[in-house]
Amino acid sequence: MILGVVLAGGQSSRFGSDKALAELRGRTLIARAVDTLAGWCEHVVVVGRETAPAPTLPDWPRPGMGPLAGLTAALHFARDEDYEAVLSIGVDTLGLPDDLPRVLEPAPAFLGDCPIVGLWPPGAAEAAEAILTRPGSHAMRVFAKAIGARRIESARVSANVNTPADLVALEQLFDQRLA
Repeated sequence: MILGVVLAGGQSSRFGSDKALAELRGRTLIARAVDTLAGWCEHVVVVGRETAPAPTLPDWPRPGMGPLAGLTAALHFARDEDYEAVLSIGVDTLGLPDDLPRVLEPAPAFLGDCPIVGLWPPGAAEAAEAILTRPGSHAMRVFAKAIGARRIESARVSANVNTPADLVALEQLFDQRLA
């Protein structure tokens, strides 16, 4: 079984408001992310928010430590509940390959330049804890390197929404594809 996790604990500082609640073609980014994972995973959780369209978990060990804190919470949950893997995406990650879990198998692996999109073994929780509890970088890339995750290139590149202009550009891209 694969646990899907939407990493949604960011500050949205470049976006200017809560980007998880921003809408693209009438649906919030967080709802799109949950629905995307629900197509691949037996269970989906959202980490880093108190309310969401799926069960939520708090970041580990505390909020404000970046995406790795959200992934670590999901790895703990997956380990405790006997999931085989954790499939992670960001709340603002769109345009993923239709067969993402297959593309990333076997774990650990991440997609292109975006280590937030990855397939992770629950047993990697200890490595993530070690990174988060010591001084230095808490970046997802540090974690990926520490556990020997493979970088997978894909014909479909995911889009991240960091600013309102990114969202407008993505909306225009959607409109062009439908035309």
